[in-house]
Amino acid sequence: MKKLLLPLIAIAFSFSSANAQEKWSLEKCINYAKEHNIDLQLRKLDAEIQSNNTKQSKFDLLPNLNGNTGYDFSYGRTLTADNTYGDMNTQSGSVGLSASVTLFEGFQKYNSIKQNELDLQASLQDVEEAKEDLALNITSSYLNILFNKELLHIAQEKLKVTKLQIKRTEALVEAGTLPKGTLMEQNAQAAREALEVVNASNNLDLALLDLAQLLDLENPTEFDISIPELPVLNATRSMVDPESVFINALEFRPEMKAARYRLESSEKGLVIAKGQRAPSLSMSGYWGSSYSKDFQERGLLRDDNGDLILDDENRPQPIIIRNEMKLGDQLSNRERKSFGFNLRIPIFNGGIVNRNIANAKINIDRSKLNMENRKNDLRKEIQQAHANAKAAMNKYFSSETAVSSTEEAFRYTEEKFNLGLVNSVDYNQEKNNLFQAKSNLLQAKYEYIFRTKILDFYNGIEIKL
Repeated sequence: MKKLLLPLIAIAFSFSSANAQEKWSLEKCINYAKEHNIDLQLRKLDAEIQSNNTKQSKFDLLPNLNGNTGYDFSYGRTLTADNTYGDMNTQSGSVGLSASVTLFEGFQKYNSIKQNELDLQASLQDVEEAKEDLALNITSSYLNILFNKELLHIAQEKLKVTKLQIKRTEALVEAGTLPKGTLMEQNAQAAREALEVVNASNNLDLALLDLAQLLDLENPTEFDISIPELPVLNATRSMVDPESVFINALEFRPEMKAARYRLESSEKGLVIAKGQRAPSLSMSGYWGSSYSKDFQERGLLRDDNGDLILDDENRPQPIIIRNEMKLGDQLSNRERKSFGFNLRIPIFNGGIVNRNIANAKINIDRSKLNMENRKNDLRKEIQQAHANAKAAMNKYFSSETAVSSTEEAFRYTEEKFNLGLVNSVDYNQEKNNLFQAKSNLLQAKYEYIFRTKILDFYNGIEIKL
């Protein structure tokens, strides 16, 4: 049994380890963030609230129906059936239904529906803008991790070269070709480069932590990313014209769509404000009844022939016919109904309508300025992105040339060092120059990739590696 159990445990452990070391692609990071990012979820909730407001504005067109009921207890002196006052304790209740519907009010409710629909579309575009900004931030963090991974590899390669050179130096020192101090300097250089490896490893860990925190992962300790196949960088690639990117971005960028929707919404607000000048016509109806525990049904006193009996002043004499009546009978007998129309014509209301119209016009001007401001910001961002991409491209290819030249210089210095014609200080200086050039090239490469992705982003191209 133990022989069978141990392999199963080993398989289960290896399987859990494989899951723990799962690599995250850029696409997976972006999709995960879109589902779990709290700021994005808040934007979605704002859009849901606006969606509910839009639905409510449509329901506002329907009639309203309300019921009411109550039960009262009265104590003290009150008017009795024989028109005298006396102490009585009474109980009474009432029930009713009321309904009303607006038939016309200057199309304010209809235009409110249109305005809420425009506000909803603007909110949805805010969500899309947040998604795209989040994707761009994740791409930046993702490329920063790739950069630090390669930087760590360069630091390790540099240390590896130094360790190989130490072995050669030991042989030359034993042969008497180089002094012992050269070996000591090489060992000191190796110690410095080992520290560089540690620093590069720490920077990589921090870059991974930054992306994990951007994704709001609860346990970032096992987080790592996959290495994608990066695009080929070549000098023949032509940069798109920033003005054409700007013209294209005006049509599809969510912030511009949101600004246009909000401008249209403010224009609807002006129509709604002007609608307050129009008369409003409404229709209403009511049904109700009541009940009293001490209800007294009254009549007129008559003789045996059915003729009214008059008092000394020739007035009919009242009489209580019944002192009690059941609930159902009372509700039926005391039923009340009403139906009517109400026409409201605004004449003067403290100038509030004129102020609302004036404020609505101001909101239109504000929306126009906000849209113009968004447009200017977008143009500047695209111009800056184009300039950054162009500068990064020039920097990358210049760095590529610098690495080729530095490699030739280092090989020449290394040959002279092995022959004892160059001291260790000059050799280490050339080696440092080479790996510094490689680091500069690496930094330029990822900056070039990121800058071109930003330019593609403004041109409507999906971010992917």
